[in-house]
Amino acid sequence: MHRSRLGALVIDCQGGDLAAHGEFWSRALGYERETTSEAWAERYVNLAVPGDQARVLVQRVEHAPRVHIDIETDDIAAEVARLEGLGATVVDVRARWTVMQAPTGHRFCVVHPQRRDFAGAPDVRVWR
Repeated sequence: MHRSRLGALVIDCQGGDLAAHGEFWSRALGYERETTSEAWAERYVNLAVPGDQARVLVQRVEHAPRVHIDIETDDIAAEVARLEGLGATVVDVRARWTVMQAPTGHRFCVVHPQRRDFAGAPDVRVWR
């Protein structure tokens, strides 16, 4: 048994000025930028979404710009296996996440829980 849900909407921006990208999406979506001192802050701008909504991240990438989702789970291997059973394929396995591709051609990531309320949230789906 494992659990998962939509964790984040990630806006991938190719190169350029991450602060400027974050400023644009902050203003476009009406969310303030959150300041963080975490190591990953050099690659991401975190936007402050209200309440327990899925996170919105602006990410600096090398590939073409796109938007992807993160599915957060308490068991990455089990969630990857479940999604493979639905027809998704593994593209890349990283230390903290797995990149997958849906049968529709869309890429997405399976990640550890990112939102603070994951453990007790009513919208987390239990898979058996």
